[in-house]
Amino acid sequence: MDRPLPDDVQAILAVERGAFERWAKGDLSGFLDASDDEVDYFDPFLEARLDGLPALRALYDKALEKVEVDRWQMVNPRVVVSGDMGVLTFNFVSQVKGRTVRWNTTEVYRRKHGQWKIVHTHWSLTQPQLASQPPGGRVRLERAKSPPL
Repeated sequence: MDRPLPDDVQAILAVERGAFERWAKGDLSGFLDASDDEVDYFDPFLEARLDGLPALRALYDKALEKVEVDRWQMVNPRVVVSGDMGVLTFNFVSQVKGRTVRWNTTEVYRRKHGQWKIVHTHWSLTQPQLASQPPGGRVRLERAKSPPL
């Protein structure tokens, strides 16, 4: 089995952390710069997957002045690399005005022209609040107050 080079793991983590540093200052373009033209994006506040960098840019443009974060942390990041593909998974914790939000995150990276770029992002709430079970047995998920943007 091929083992990822430590440089590949560190490069992917550096791209992700750099994008989050910019995000925490209200600059969402860090994630746009880190994303490939073919990126796709899921989060629990969207009804469908976003396809392509223009769609991701349009989403981020809507949230541009709404980003507020006091602190953030990538918890237990794990990178698995195979050839020119890498998968980064981690728990993400952010604090905003005394409120803590926890996420599960998956980023798939592809090395293209020597650079690691995000080709897939998936956000989910770590422990979504479940409403009481209504008659008929269906459970309804309640949405958190703010997306990870």
